[in-house]
Amino acid sequence: MNTESLVSRRAALCGIAVALAVPSGLVTACSSTPTSTESGTTPTQGGSTPTGSAGTSGTALVALADVPEGGGAVVDAPGGKKIVVARISATEVKAYDATCPHQGSMVAEPSGGTITCPSHGSQFGASDGAVKKGPATTGLRAVSVKVDGDQVVLT
Repeated sequence: MNTESLVSRRAALCGIAVALAVPSGLVTACSSTPTSTESGTTPTQGGSTPTGSAGTSGTALVALADVPEGGGAVVDAPGGKKIVVARISATEVKAYDATCPHQGSMVAEPSGGTITCPSHGSQFGASDGAVKKGPATTGLRAVSVKVDGDQVVLT
């Protein structure tokens, strides 16, 4: 009986220590779910999903002339996000969230059909965002874009 009360007391003290060590704001800040203070009309993902976010469709990201064929550019998107735009051919572009899925670093501009993360060397295919070389285990998240005149725009 005495052993049971010691175990329970230890469990309770450990729980209190964890609760005091992790402020609730830290847990909320790590969440990818928008908080209730964010407006429903403000894009929270900056078009980083394949279908884009409400209010971002048609937003120009970069002039097509500024995205070299076989290469690309890392550009600012609505909501403070970064997007990597890869120019596959004279008229075809692909875009991805520029955040490396390995540890959240920003990837570099595409070169030679490859997008590289400078932090740990992960490589992704510019044409599909798939992992070519780890340590990343998942590919880049696609962002829906199109060429509209002389601009690359979110769709």
